[in-house]
Amino acid sequence: MTTEKPAEIVGRCPICKRPTDATYRPFCSRRCSDVDLQRWFAGSYAIPAIEVDDPDMEGGDLEIG
Repeated sequence: MTTEKPAEIVGRCPICKRPTDATYRPFCSRRCSDVDLQRWFAGSYAIPAIEVDDPDMEGGDLEIG
């Protein structure tokens, strides 16, 4: 059995587009990692939702069956 390391996967940082660093993957640096974390905290990555007005759901009761 060999103990060779797998080939490094080279990609691009989603923040600044520089080559990634294995230490911070998928980012290139700690800075870009922190920028991404701040975007999560700020809600920039929120998935948009469409509110559905369903008269059957008013009052919070759900009938099954």
